[in-house]
Amino acid sequence: MNYIKIAFLMILLMALFMFVGYLVGGQGGMIIAFLLASGLNFFSYWYSDKVVLKMYHAKPIATEGDCPELYNAVKTVIDRINNNYDASSDILKSTPNTHTPMPKVYLIPSKAPNAFSTGRNAEHAAVAATEGIIEILSQDELIGVIGHEIAHIRNKDMLIGTVVATFAGAIGILASIARWGAIFGGFSKGDDDRGGIAGLLIAAIVAPIVAMIIQLAISRQREYRADAEGGRITGKYLALASALKKIHKAPVRLNLDNRPATAHLMIANPLSGKGLSSLFSTHPPVEKRIERLNKLAQESIYQGIA
Repeated sequence: MNYIKIAFLMILLMALFMFVGYLVGGQGGMIIAFLLASGLNFFSYWYSDKVVLKMYHAKPIATEGDCPELYNAVKTVIDRINNNYDASSDILKSTPNTHTPMPKVYLIPSKAPNAFSTGRNAEHAAVAATEGIIEILSQDELIGVIGHEIAHIRNKDMLIGTVVATFAGAIGILASIARWGAIFGGFSKGDDDRGGIAGLLIAAIVAPIVAMIIQLAISRQREYRADAEGGRITGKYLALASALKKIHKAPVRLNLDNRPATAHLMIANPLSGKGLSSLFSTHPPVEKRIERLNKLAQESIYQGIA
């Protein structure tokens, strides 16, 4: 069902993109903006993992000795996926002939508790966690968090995010063009056929807001799905819920408000938005995530008894 919702939202985003392109400059303007946005996101798709890891000064963890807690947590999750553990022991039984490679592991020198996964696919994936999250979580809680991040990798969420960003970026470019068009009274006489100044204002103001809302809706759905899949992989729904609660209550945020572009990567929202600004958060409310995980844990126990 989540795949259907995401597909529907992405179709809406594409339709919005085409509508804005029509308002701004017809088919020609839409194609030019799309090509430019695609070029920018092509670079992001191939190199975004290296950029974000360097941004946070992440250090590679190549062996268990470098950081036993983190390395073992990642290896434990990968082994549970690939070794076809029995579902009766509350651990995921993998689909036959599937294999999830060991991602690269990174440690971020920050006391703020958080973690994220990045990379364009499972073969080029990386999992990063902060020193702070290792300090405040138990090993079971850390495994629950890593299970969430591995779920993002298995669900190809980074690819989905790149496609969505392509269209959202193109809409932003068209909106900027529309703003200038509205300032100077339109581009041509043909503007009247597309709504004139009012149409340009819609493209400049309303369309980017709608695009952002669609982006957030897709991002929130991915977080719910990764919580559920991560719990199913590890069998640690309650440990993940406990980890989310600890991270949420931590007084230190990883990137505050100066790196909002990477907020959607984190397991917990690192921004400090409150009130109305929380409506535009890339993550669903942590209370709802914990509530869902508790419910999934109860269902798992019931199925085990049955």
